[in-house]
Amino acid sequence: MKNDRLIEVLTELGLSENESKVYFSALSLGANTILKIAKDANLKRSTVYSIIEALKQQGLMHVQMHGLKKKYVAAHPTQLEQMIEKKRNDFKKHLPEFLATYHLDGKESTVKYYEGLKAVQSLYDESVQRIKSHEDYLVITNQEQWLQLDERFFMNYIKKRAKLNIRTRLLFQDSPTARKHKKLEKNFNETVKILPTGTTLETDMILIPSMLIIHQLVPPIMAIVIENKSIINMQKELFEIIWKLLK
Repeated sequence: MKNDRLIEVLTELGLSENESKVYFSALSLGANTILKIAKDANLKRSTVYSIIEALKQQGLMHVQMHGLKKKYVAAHPTQLEQMIEKKRNDFKKHLPEFLATYHLDGKESTVKYYEGLKAVQSLYDESVQRIKSHEDYLVITNQEQWLQLDERFFMNYIKKRAKLNIRTRLLFQDSPTARKHKKLEKNFNETVKILPTGTTLETDMILIPSMLIIHQLVPPIMAIVIENKSIINMQKELFEIIWKLLK
């Protein structure tokens, strides 16, 4: 059966058999409760709790709040590309089948939570995959603290972003790192402005047309993603106000 083959592919990518079953069930069902995911995966509810936590750490499962109720949603299948580089070609061959299985509930708004540095890093990779040519990529951050989390990963991310044909504008908390980076802005295809002295930030905000990312830079490392046009547009307006006020 096709489902069995796709679950086998997930196992080959490095997931355990039960992780593969839970991820695929969540992928097929869309945002849903642990009870329904467990039933679909034919696993005990108590087992699924621990598996979902493991998948969240890998950036493959997120939480959505529906009122006071938590629902769990599988990450977009392209995130699997980040898991094992050696299996990249095999995954791409099966990607259309995963995308055909992926269920979106059609609602206008979603809120997702990413817990742990690796999960947050997968989100950064997703952001550059989702942005389109000539779109705005807006950031407000403490560049020094951001780089300290994993300088190698984030410098590679900056270089990857620089190759895209997008409009990148950055607002940095004042620091030696921020001022040094500003001198290199042309090298990275971006425009940088420094926020007023005394500004203190412990979060990184990224704004692209399809999503708003709020990344906490202090422990516990986590991020919230909001996909809502009204909220995104409001945050863009606020960014533009700050941008115009700064020299």
